[in-house]
Amino acid sequence: MNPLGIQDEEFIRGNIPMTKQEVRILALAKAKIRTGDVIIDIGAGTGSLSIEAARQSETGQVYAIEREQEGIELIVKNAAKFRTANVNPILGKAPQALNGIPRADVIFVGGSGGHLPEILQAVSALLKIGGRMVITAVTIETLSTALSIMQAKEEFQVEAFGVQVTRIRKVSASNMLQALNPIYIITVTKGEM
Repeated sequence: MNPLGIQDEEFIRGNIPMTKQEVRILALAKAKIRTGDVIIDIGAGTGSLSIEAARQSETGQVYAIEREQEGIELIVKNAAKFRTANVNPILGKAPQALNGIPRADVIFVGGSGGHLPEILQAVSALLKIGGRMVITAVTIETLSTALSIMQAKEEFQVEAFGVQVTRIRKVSASNMLQALNPIYIITVTKGEM
């Protein structure tokens, strides 16, 4: 299995948001990806999380859903750069873009385009029993909505935490603190109904 935490600078970037290295590591740790897992990444952006998940699943498939054409192009370029042929970019908006995708062992929800309730309903049905869903939230509204929807479903075990990452950057003779946006990670495990 490949080590986690590809450096952010190694990814081909554009004007599309990217999940930063420290957050990717935490999300991947919570996802507990195994070799052969089927993974869905909703709001895949540049594909940074999809690429790392593909490297963890090795023989599994990753379905990277992104609504922006530029994002799809970046996912294709990054998948080629990191030799992850098991990344399948899908241009479209969730939940409609989920049609035809097989049931998954792991689902990442990073972007919802304002359709979080519908997306969570759709992916709840797509997640296999014992599967893990990792939802990343940068807004209080996303955190609140995800928690209230998923905690109301009896078959899911829900945990959540917030993290603030501050990087230290050398500037001349000093060290400067450079804060990243706080993020909340909600982990959901599907049990028997």
